[in-house]
Amino acid sequence: MSSPKLLATPDYIQEAIEAITNAKHRVMFMSLMFTDDDVTDDFVDALEAAALRGVSVKIAADVFTYGELGGHFLPFKFFTKKSRETTSSVRELTQKGVVFNWLGRFSATPVNGRTHIKCLIVDDIVFSFGGVNLYGKDILGNNDYMFLCKDARLADDLTHEFNQITKADTNHHAYRSHKFSYDDNLVLTDGGFQGDSIIYRRACELAKQADEILLVSQYCPTGKLSRIIKQKKSRLYFNPPQLAGALNKLVIKVGIFFSGHTTLYSRNRYLHAKFIIFTMPDGSKTALTGSHNFVYGGVLLGTREIALETKDPKIISQLEKFFRQNVA
Repeated sequence: MSSPKLLATPDYIQEAIEAITNAKHRVMFMSLMFTDDDVTDDFVDALEAAALRGVSVKIAADVFTYGELGGHFLPFKFFTKKSRETTSSVRELTQKGVVFNWLGRFSATPVNGRTHIKCLIVDDIVFSFGGVNLYGKDILGNNDYMFLCKDARLADDLTHEFNQITKADTNHHAYRSHKFSYDDNLVLTDGGFQGDSIIYRRACELAKQADEILLVSQYCPTGKLSRIIKQKKSRLYFNPPQLAGALNKLVIKVGIFFSGHTTLYSRNRYLHAKFIIFTMPDGSKTALTGSHNFVYGGVLLGTREIALETKDPKIISQLEKFFRQNVA
């Protein structure tokens, strides 16, 4: 894998639009959120234009989008003004040749079986291993990033995962977790089996081995990982409850109550980045970065996730720079 480049959210959106505009063969986009608003309009227009000139464009987004736009527990969430605008935009995209799939339509609750993966594949370019949703409110308000990777095999592997996850969701079942190796880097994907997460298990394994742990996430860590962290020298940066909306505020408060952890995060911008840097006894470092929030609730609910595990000093230094500039 060529050394990935960390892009803060505005740079990611700009480079993604440029890549889609120049796409020759394929565009695959998977996200928890998909909206067409003032902030995302150029991105969506680029997807439409790519389809019109004959590029294969496939989009898979989670119906959680409608919960966010219309109120998660309101029976008319699909019929609010913003929800109707999203439905209209998706209809227009499909009319222009885009293959669009809403994921999680048959989930029992608004929170289980969610597809939390963020991944854009354009020909042999991959944007992933961060947390940026295609939602104007998140793009403008969240503290986040994505990685850009130019690697044909990675693009092919993640295209296969995209297709398999979409197929599994269409057939109303989960897809097993996977691990892909690229020299010193591993790509981990959670396919949605309730109670199982290859990413969370790996975080626990690395935490056990580590002497020091730096965790950045929107939520307080919970479950086994939380208990391991308590035994280590650690620095935890997650949102204080007052920064979050009603649903996320509840998740954070419950996590703090049961774990006893406190956060060092004191900035005003909502923290949506998710990574852990583990410092090992020999001084070496390993990092996990991606869409996983490192809470056990997501594991129990069968959330689909993606993460990069790396020992590459060039990648880790970029995470550390992001941390210094945007988190600490």
